[in-house]
Formats: sequence, C-alpha cells, structure tokens
Amino acid sequence: MSNLTYPNFPVSRLRRLRKTSALRNMFRETVLNKDDFIYPLFIVEGANMKKEISSMPGQFQMSIDNVLRECDELENLGISSILLFG
Repeated sequence: MSNLTYPNFPVSRLRRLRKTSALRNMFRETVLNKDDFIYPLFIVEGANMKKEISSMPGQFQMSIDNVLRECDELENLGISSILLFG
C-alpha cells in the first residue's frame, strides 16, 4: 500500500463572512419560505371520508369534498402549491 498524505486542516476557522447578521444573511446558502413547499393531499373515492395514514402521522386520505375544504383552508394559510396523490 502506498502512504497517502492528507492536507492539514486550518488551525483557525475563517469566519469573516459570519461576523455580523447582515453578512450572514448576505452569504447564507439556503433560504426557504412557504412558496418553496408543496403540500401533499391524498384522495380516495367516496364522500365525507377522512382516514389518517398510519405510516405518515398528520396526513389523511380524504374524499374530494374534504379535499376541497382542505384547499380552502390551505389558501387561507397562504399555501399555494399542492400535489395530489390517489
């Protein structure tokens, strides 16, 4: 086997771009807001049905009438993107 040499890590961590809040905001890599998210909705046949999905707590399979009510609520919350499964 050959002897590999690894570069030395810096003794001090250079944090010049993180000194102030303004600099941190300017150079951060990721900014997420509510427009970046897609809300999943799971549709089943039937009427007035809402059944929790056991493997995904907080998510439900819903009939179309309940999905329409859920969409109204999502719109009131400012969530504009949904993805339908079913």
